[in-house]
Amino acid sequence: MQITGLSVHQVDLPLHEGSYNWSEGKSVAVFDSTVVGVHTDVGLTGWGEVCPLGPFYLPAYANGARAGLRELGPSLLGLDPRDLDVLNRRMDRTLKGHPYVKSAVDMACWDLLGKDAGQSAARLLGGAEGEDFVLYRAISQEAPDAMAARVAGYRSEGYRRFQLKVGGSVEEDIERIRAVRAVLSEDEILIADANTGWLMHEARRVVRAVRDVDVYIEQPCAGYEECLSVRRATDHPFILDEVIDSIPALLRAAADGAMDVVNLKIGKLGGLTKARRARDLCSELGVAMTIEDSWGGDIVTAAIAALAHSTSPALLFTATDFNSYVTTSIAEGAPQRRQGRMAASDAPGLGIDPRVDVLGAPEFRIGA
Repeated sequence: MQITGLSVHQVDLPLHEGSYNWSEGKSVAVFDSTVVGVHTDVGLTGWGEVCPLGPFYLPAYANGARAGLRELGPSLLGLDPRDLDVLNRRMDRTLKGHPYVKSAVDMACWDLLGKDAGQSAARLLGGAEGEDFVLYRAISQEAPDAMAARVAGYRSEGYRRFQLKVGGSVEEDIERIRAVRAVLSEDEILIADANTGWLMHEARRVVRAVRDVDVYIEQPCAGYEECLSVRRATDHPFILDEVIDSIPALLRAAADGAMDVVNLKIGKLGGLTKARRARDLCSELGVAMTIEDSWGGDIVTAAIAALAHSTSPALLFTATDFNSYVTTSIAEGAPQRRQGRMAASDAPGLGIDPRVDVLGAPEFRIGA
């Protein structure tokens, strides 16, 4: 099997709730997603997706994904998409850095591998254990009372784990944490995710003020050393996200005892191949994981589900269901949330069929 061409589509993903707001006043109303089809000489096509969380979250942006694919695509023609390590080495030699650009291609090749083998991506990634896995619900940043009021609706959808978007003013963030925790039951989990929004002195004030609250603290500051300093100042369970973008970063954090949980974003790491490596390392190290991506629709959600469902339930802290947040479905067969839980598809590959009428004509093609 050889790659004969790539087709690159742009699709808008509006949000059901109108906007998604997080630290330092960042907000997105419509996500700009890039869908990649990897075509082969045997008539099979694999599909991948990458969707940065706007241009101001990580070093990634939607137009950059498509520009990078123009640069990267020609070097992939003629490769066997099933040789995933060969493919990833070629991508890394051709384009230094920019892992998010490579993620959709790698994802599409996992889809192809599964289709060719007649096996689901979840099985190829290690095998699904149990019927499904647990999801979390992000609570977009608003006033404390408004955020607390959202819990009842999310709970009715089955969610029992809630990621509270903080990273604003210290006083208001303390109110946000207390207000939401007050409406949760003892068995429900609360995560205060600052998304790098606090300075060290602010983070220390927050964790000191909520010392009596049952809450996880996630990525309080922008830098690793800053986060580690806050980690050492609190006994709250601690999650790292934005600073974990590679195996070396993960090894360093594990050696320093810098986290209890790590968020593994498929696009940030460069695709399912590298995310699987990170997942397997965490499994050996005994570090719990949230499996997710920066954002996305049905195809990203299918990839998240495949990796999450093939992760040991004992070490899977939670995962996310981005296709529940957006109004546009871009593929049939994608996993769907059911009472706060989700199961990976058992169909070959990612188990999805893109909705051609929604994707429209490719923005550009490379090769045949």
